[in-house]
Amino acid sequence: MAFKPAPRVTEPLSAAVVACRFAGLGANLAVVPETDAPIEETLVAVSLLGMEEDDLRLLSLLAHWLELHRAHLHAERLVRRVSAERSPRVRAFWAAIGSRDRRLGRLVPLHEGEPIDLLRVGSVHQLARRGEDPRFAGTALRVPAGTLRSRESDLQPVALVVARHAGLRNRVKIGPGCRADVWTLLEADPTLTPSTAARRAGCSFASAWQVVQDFALWRRAMDNG
Repeated sequence: MAFKPAPRVTEPLSAAVVACRFAGLGANLAVVPETDAPIEETLVAVSLLGMEEDDLRLLSLLAHWLELHRAHLHAERLVRRVSAERSPRVRAFWAAIGSRDRRLGRLVPLHEGEPIDLLRVGSVHQLARRGEDPRFAGTALRVPAGTLRSRESDLQPVALVVARHAGLRNRVKIGPGCRADVWTLLEADPTLTPSTAARRAGCSFASAWQVVQDFALWRRAMDNG
């Protein structure tokens, strides 16, 4: 049976911390970026502010970010993080994202019932006047067109973000999954034990153990090269 860490409900991060982390993932925000920000945890935290605090600016950035970086998401890790959220609005957002990507399809059942309106007031009028945002049409989230903007200048170029963020860079090289995440942890601290790496990456001990062995072999090869 595959290892599946139990989801944990954690205290919400402050808006300031979320902004710094999201900036580290490439959002153009006027803060000091946290360049080693955890990816899925940060994205879910952004969605919480966007959906529960009605921060449409952040939600616009998140929707655009997902268009550019969706292929590099760790699907299982994202599903675990969203499953731990109690907010129906947050779950509806991610169910809508999952309906547009087969790899993220396990997000879709996290929302049950009728679609949720992004706008708490005036949604019917705006939908009738503008129509739906095509990125969300027919999903668990009803979004009037033009509500969540998508501008190239809102995000840093993908290549620049990948160059600066080790986690994304390793997912591009290795593929999104536990192997890339454990490798990233070992690059930052080669002394990590398999058990610690497994706990931090949210993967099985066996998976982390193999990456630790491969990382040590790679370092020896580089020293001898």
